[in-house]
Amino acid sequence: MSGFGDATAVKQVGEGRYEIVLDGGYAIGEALNGGYLMAVLARAAVDASPHAHPVSTAATFHRVTKAGPAEVVVEPRKTGRTAAASLVTLVQDGRPVVDALITTGTLDAAAEPAYAEQGPPPIPPLAECTDFRPPAGGGFADQVDMRFDRATMGWLDGRPSGRPDIRGWFRHHADEPIDAYSLALAVDALPPVVLNLDAQGWAPTVELTWHMRAVPAQGWLAVHGTGRLLADGWFDEEVEVWDSADRLVAQSRQLARVPRARG
Repeated sequence: MSGFGDATAVKQVGEGRYEIVLDGGYAIGEALNGGYLMAVLARAAVDASPHAHPVSTAATFHRVTKAGPAEVVVEPRKTGRTAAASLVTLVQDGRPVVDALITTGTLDAAAEPAYAEQGPPPIPPLAECTDFRPPAGGGFADQVDMRFDRATMGWLDGRPSGRPDIRGWFRHHADEPIDAYSLALAVDALPPVVLNLDAQGWAPTVELTWHMRAVPAQGWLAVHGTGRLLADGWFDEEVEVWDSADRLVAQSRQLARVPRARG
């Protein structure tokens, strides 16, 4: 497919029913990235809504989703003047693979924040960051351009920092425009923060909730992921996304399984 917009486009085939061919370019190994899947669900939810933006998404990932044909089912729960809510399900091979409760609203692109506790994360300039790519290459790493704060990437050299913290810059390859659906991708684009706690391997997301806080300005997004607790095979990860105008445009929290530790 030619870009993120095409890769997440859904086609309505009936009342509350959409079809899509999921793009393998957004896979990590065989599993499609959760942010990509949430963007697909959000497009269907907005298409079925009178409102323009996916302001809140709570997604549960039931099983691995792979590239290929899939169906999106949108079941309205409430339609109001300022917000609408739907249960949105991604179905593949006849089974639900992701369920999401998505609330849509219409945000004012010119709105200015009335209060923010703190500003964007302290990420070094692009020239001082590393553009880490997995050894195998391909897939998700070919679709996004990410530059990481070297201070949070010690796990690459076998020197994890001991702090669940990763920071970096994000944009689409070919500088494709940033929109609401790009934010769904950005909140799940970082490597798992537990890699800095000496974990390794794939960390499957079980549940992820994200909020769109503002219409993003064009340009690089600053992405900062942190965690609070790793216990009994589970960890949490919180992500903030800031746009080129230094506005908080998205935030998320997810619960995931811990990869197998070294040794």
